[in-house]
Amino acid sequence: MVILLKRILPIETISMALGTIRAHKFRSFLTVLGIVIGVTVVIAIASILTGLRSSIVGIVEEYGTNNIYAFHLTTGPRVGSRDRSEFARKPLRPEDAEAIRAGAPAIEDVANCLFTWWGDRTIKYKATTYKRGDLQGVTSNYASVTNISVQEGRFFTEVEDRHRRDVMVIGVDVADALFPQRTQIVGEVVELGGKNFEIIGVLEKRKSGFFGENEEDSAIFIPFETARKMFPQRDFMLLVMRARSGRLAEAFNQAEEILRRQRGVKFNESNNFDLNTADRMIEQFDGITQAVGMVAIAISGVGLLVGGIGVMNIMLVSVTERTREIGVRKAIGARKRDIVTQFLFEAMTLTGIGGLLGVALSVVVSYVLMFFLPQLPASIPVWAVVVGLTVSIGIGLVFGVWPARKAARLDPIDCLRYE
Repeated sequence: MVILLKRILPIETISMALGTIRAHKFRSFLTVLGIVIGVTVVIAIASILTGLRSSIVGIVEEYGTNNIYAFHLTTGPRVGSRDRSEFARKPLRPEDAEAIRAGAPAIEDVANCLFTWWGDRTIKYKATTYKRGDLQGVTSNYASVTNISVQEGRFFTEVEDRHRRDVMVIGVDVADALFPQRTQIVGEVVELGGKNFEIIGVLEKRKSGFFGENEEDSAIFIPFETARKMFPQRDFMLLVMRARSGRLAEAFNQAEEILRRQRGVKFNESNNFDLNTADRMIEQFDGITQAVGMVAIAISGVGLLVGGIGVMNIMLVSVTERTREIGVRKAIGARKRDIVTQFLFEAMTLTGIGGLLGVALSVVVSYVLMFFLPQLPASIPVWAVVVGLTVSIGIGLVFGVWPARKAARLDPIDCLRYE
């Protein structure tokens, strides 16, 4: 019998642990509830953040990985409000774009985009009115620089831009709102700002979107010079530059040097404008997700700590309840390490089951969120599942040490006398 006890395999120890858990199902469930909640929170938040990151990466790549964006205010994902000192900066000018085009050989093309924020963006077509359009004045090369595709009609030309023609290209949401029953939209005339505009193109819907939406779906593009004539008081301008293949870093440095010179920035002063690239935008979003991830870890850590304390408590109770069993095992030859192994495996099995329940619950939560909020992307990463299970089993190992050692130190004679 002693030889047999010494040869107990881990699988048999796990089987004994499962038998003990089955004997106290409800108590075991309550014990690992904190672990279930902690693992669920971590994996569910990780799945949402992973989905959001995939959306951001998809959008940025679709607009162009070789693009550089210049604006007088900071751009890209961020947490909190913008530093108010930035609002004292002067907006970029069309002359800045011309200087970059002439003095930066690593840059293939530069497009201007004039934002008409706070302007009247209402479009009217007969009795239908659309007020949620994202009105922008862009140069004719904006479509090629940002990889815009037109599903119907065409984009406006440089001649139309230079002569300030009243033409526009609209997004799919605008088209659906104004012409719900129409299949042919090009050539229709709508009213914008008290003027008649001819629709010459409808944008193709982007494949990627943030929360299921893309800003181009509600876009209203009019020629850059037309927008300047209509909104002379609006001067917030974005420059979109496309670097030549393999020369993104060089193009970035050239654009920065030219803009500093154009804006009179001294050598010992920081930039009074913002330059951004696809990689930098993704890095900024990763910084945000790391902060959110730390908060999620802190929240789940509380649940895991509570679960660990519960496991320790229930294992101490189990040691007391099974004192005679421990005495019998020691009397027939069980060593201290056999007792320690038995109780450690029981604690790890208990918390491992809690981890599995947490993984299953996080999958259910993710699918429920995607069902009720289909615009919310969610993708459960394998690493989060592995980490969740590893941490849950590790908690059983850490918090099961004291009860296991206490059981191993019991005197077999006193155990057999225990009532």
